[in-house]
Amino acid sequence: MKKAVVLLSMVVAALAACSPQIHIDLLGQEKLEEIVLLPSPAREKILMIDVDGMISSALDTGLFSREKNAVSRVFERLETAARDPWVKAVILRIDTPGGEVTASDIIYHEILRFKERTGRPVLGLMMSVAASGGYYIASACDVIMAHPSTLTGSIGVISIFPNVETLMAKVGVKVNVIKSGPSKDSGSPFRDMTEDEKKIFQGIIDEYYGGFLAVVARNRKDKIPAEKLRTIADGRVYTAPQALKLGLIDAIGYFDDAFGKALSLVPLKSAKLVSYTYYPKTKTNIYAGRLGDFSPLDSKVLESMLAVLKTGFYYLWLPQTP
Repeated sequence: MKKAVVLLSMVVAALAACSPQIHIDLLGQEKLEEIVLLPSPAREKILMIDVDGMISSALDTGLFSREKNAVSRVFERLETAARDPWVKAVILRIDTPGGEVTASDIIYHEILRFKERTGRPVLGLMMSVAASGGYYIASACDVIMAHPSTLTGSIGVISIFPNVETLMAKVGVKVNVIKSGPSKDSGSPFRDMTEDEKKIFQGIIDEYYGGFLAVVARNRKDKIPAEKLRTIADGRVYTAPQALKLGLIDAIGYFDDAFGKALSLVPLKSAKLVSYTYYPKTKTNIYAGRLGDFSPLDSKVLESMLAVLKTGFYYLWLPQTP
């Protein structure tokens, strides 16, 4: 049996590497389907959308993937909900350390756009971690709730520039670079960064950070005094009670509390809790894991580790920087 599993894994890996367009649909369908997680006699619905893992717009080419990436996943579900008049509110369940600046901003924008076109409220429910880009996204919600053990905050920007120059020299490898200007290879992993280059990238970081602060200030102006925001937003994470005291969130509770609050925002006495998935047979309750996540090869762990080494700008809580 073990040999068969190993052989299947090798075949799947080979197919995924050679032909990322191939799809094997063992558990699901080729279209997004609505499933009921909490039944109700009412026709009205509350939609739950999960935002978890690394926030990225990079294409997921996994053999079993239907979800593409975090941006596409949220966008597709909001568009589907907007077309259904019986969806009266959305619970955005957030469990992420953050991710790419642009991807986080797009999801934030799409939440605002959904609210503006439909007039329907969106409630953010933080799970284990809703830091940096996760908090950026939550800022678009009408109400932010957190579990008692949530870690959130980490308001700030980080950029990673690995340097392998010494390692390359040890193995006897040299890299020749032909460039059109002195800054064309800024951030190259094959040499040290100059002081001027550090200033350039720091300027970009400061600009993105200013944008992050503006988002929080705009959406939490009734909770966080402007003069206090920059002190709070120094990159540190906060527990749920600390975040509530600082005004970063509105309440602490569990999913039933969030569901009750979503009903009160509409307002409704009762509603079905629904979600959308390509894999309806894998989702039986609200704690059964993220919708649409299935793969016999757990490449996500390796992928998330490698993502740390990618050069770029991130709204990301990264406690272990290489």
